[in-house]
Amino acid sequence: MNEGGGTRMLEVHNLKIRFHHTDRSMQRSHTETIHSLSLSINAGEIVAVVGASGSGKSLLAHAILGILPANAEVSGEIHFQGQALTSERQKRIRGKDIALIPQSVAFLDPLMHVGTQVRQAARQGDPTDLQEKAFQKYKLASAVAKWFPFQLSGGMARKVLVSTATVSGAKLFIADEPTPGLDASAMTETLERFRELADGGGAVMLITHDIEAALTIADRISVLHAGTLVETAPRKDFDGDGEGLRHPYTQALLRALPSRQFTATPSTQLRGSRDRSGCAYATSCILATETCREEVPPWRQIRDGEARCFHAT
Repeated sequence: MNEGGGTRMLEVHNLKIRFHHTDRSMQRSHTETIHSLSLSINAGEIVAVVGASGSGKSLLAHAILGILPANAEVSGEIHFQGQALTSERQKRIRGKDIALIPQSVAFLDPLMHVGTQVRQAARQGDPTDLQEKAFQKYKLASAVAKWFPFQLSGGMARKVLVSTATVSGAKLFIADEPTPGLDASAMTETLERFRELADGGGAVMLITHDIEAALTIADRISVLHAGTLVETAPRKDFDGDGEGLRHPYTQALLRALPSRQFTATPSTQLRGSRDRSGCAYATSCILATETCREEVPPWRQIRDGEARCFHAT
């Protein structure tokens, strides 16, 4: 696995996402769903963003791609290959330099042959040649190019989606929940495809709630809880009982895995504005103090990782 020493591909700093809405009395208000999030991904690296449903994982991906709904307000900084990722630049490079690998076959046009859809993503070279090479690489028979999406199995659909991303020549791949519903063999094969993309010089953001899958493939793992990034740690820190981890929530997630202690995680996904005070995990944390309940911990570098916790050392 890559230890993260490649060229910086993506840099997100102090990202906040708010949704504005109007209630029945016509009063305007907002809900902050992502709170001061910072992370980075290097070329040749896979960073897994893990968290429970509703933690904000897909919102992060949509903010990077510039596909949030109109009532969303985004603040903070996003840089891609060293340049600010403005809304104009997002539109220009989306699907080209930055490619989304979605979870569902529903993202494929149901009325178009899958081979045609893959070829349409090609930007340089011979589209047919690129599509055929991608299908050979991912072990898709040439006849599949003439199939419609409904004829694909779940594993085949993911291979087509990965093929579409690779022929685009993208440098950053965002894989959004790519493994649900796959059997063990198909999951392993899907994750291997992402490793190949990274080993080929790309950068991969793997968004998943499946921390065990993330541990098999990622170089670093970023943990989201209630819209707050609580820790980013190298894969090796998850070995054993996670003694090398920095945040109590990450440690609790690890202990909850069937392959570990299978201990229930006492946590509630708090939704709503970040106007609430204190650490997002304070109500469930056995280490919480009055300071934790009243003040938001800063995001800081700790050893070779990062965490948002007053107690982390």
